Amino acid sequence: QVQVVESGGGSVQTGGSLRLSCAASGCTFVGYGMLWYRQAPGKEREFVSGINNYGSTNYADSVKGRFTLSKDNAKPLVYLEMNSLRPEDTAMYYCKTNARCGGEARWGDYWGQGTQVTVSS
Repeated sequence: QVQVVESGGGSVQTGGSLRLSCAASGCTFVGYGMLWYRQAPGKEREFVSGINNYGSTNYADSVKGRFTLSKDNAKPLVYLEMNSLRPEDTAMYYCKTNARCGGEARWGDYWGQGTQVTVSS
């Protein structure tokens, strides 16, 4: 029912910037939070950043001070502004929406398909 779509990935040089977006749709959202994860080849998927329904954000230590997560004020849409990118930021970035739809009784997790970020040195 809920669709999550990421966009904005690409290839940049070290020190460059990218802005990822994640949009959720498919229901009348009662409440939602959005979280970003990333997974590099051969590594475990790791938490990057998240924002809750109240706008409070959290960041992994590895990206703190470089990445900024913001939420649209009217719809389930978030932006992950990534600055001062490093090669170690290279990964597939996945967006997860934790949401409850108006016609449902419980919260659920919904994943996007991911967007690739490649940072070259």
